[in-house]
Amino acid sequence: MRVLSVNVGRPQPNPWKGIGSTGIDKRPVDGPVAVTAPGPKGTGEVGLAGDRVYDVAHHGGADQAVYAYAREDLDRWQAELGRSLGDGSFGENLTTAGLDVSGALVGERWRIGSDVVLEVSCARIPCGTFQGWLGERGWIRRFTAAAVPGAYLRVVEPGEVRAGDPVEVVHRPGHEVTVAFLFRAVTSEPELLPRLLVADALPAEDRERIRRRLS
Repeated sequence: MRVLSVNVGRPQPNPWKGIGSTGIDKRPVDGPVAVTAPGPKGTGEVGLAGDRVYDVAHHGGADQAVYAYAREDLDRWQAELGRSLGDGSFGENLTTAGLDVSGALVGERWRIGSDVVLEVSCARIPCGTFQGWLGERGWIRRFTAAAVPGAYLRVVEPGEVRAGDPVEVVHRPGHEVTVAFLFRAVTSEPELLPRLLVADALPAEDRERIRRRLS
């Protein structure tokens, strides 16, 4: 299991939402990239140096510090869509190899390289920017049906990451809530919602949203 590429965003115009820019255009960078815990949502801060988000109401902050997606899943989408999808195409900061990102448990911890530790926090929910960026009609519906969302992670121990760094799973919590399971519950299978609350590492705002839906 390893990091295939580390991807940092370049600001681009965002005609798909009522905001001026988007950071979804992530591209691989050479050399080490500093990883630190960002401030709260609303600041635009994320975990990788040189990157940021612009839709601050919905992205960024401690629980969405880093976004990871598996190269194997990109390859499946590449075959299905009939087009090339380079590392970073889904706006991910880390493109991984040999790691089932969507099958990771909420609260699972990964050591990357020698010093960085990240914790799986929640699933990526597709939005209009994602659909517009890919230029695929019906993309939100298609991505949702596949339930392979990739994972947001929070920074537990800061440091540096670079392409080629090994990834080691150093902690797996004792519950069944994977990122894919969480995604299915909050999108297309609400009958699964009661089973989510055992995942203590769920972001507080997600937990509150789930409780409101259950009530």
